[in-house]
Amino acid sequence: MLTGKQKRFLRSKAHSLNPIFQVGKGGVNENMIKQVRDALEARELMKISILQNCDEDKHTVADQLAKGTRAQLVQIIGNIIVLYKESRENKQIILPKS
Repeated sequence: MLTGKQKRFLRSKAHSLNPIFQVGKGGVNENMIKQVRDALEARELMKISILQNCDEDKHTVADQLAKGTRAQLVQIIGNIIVLYKESRENKQIILPKS
C-alpha cells in the first residue's frame, strides 16, 4: 500500500506523462489487462485515459485495471487514471520512505 507521501511523489512524476491506453466502449477486457500489465513492467508508472463513450464508471474501470494488473491506483483525475506497479527487472522509480 502506498503512503500519502509516495502517492504525491508518483503524481508529480506522472504529471508530464501522456496516456498510453484508452478505455472506450468495450470497457476493460482480458487482452487490455495483459497489455497494461506488460507496459507497467516496462514503465512502472502510466496514465490511462477513459473515453467519453465508455459505458462503465471511471472508478469501476480503475478498480478493474488495478486488480487485474496487481498495480496500485495512484490517482483518478478527470478521465485519467494513474497506475503504478514496481517492475521486477526494470526498476527505475525509487519511492520515498513513508
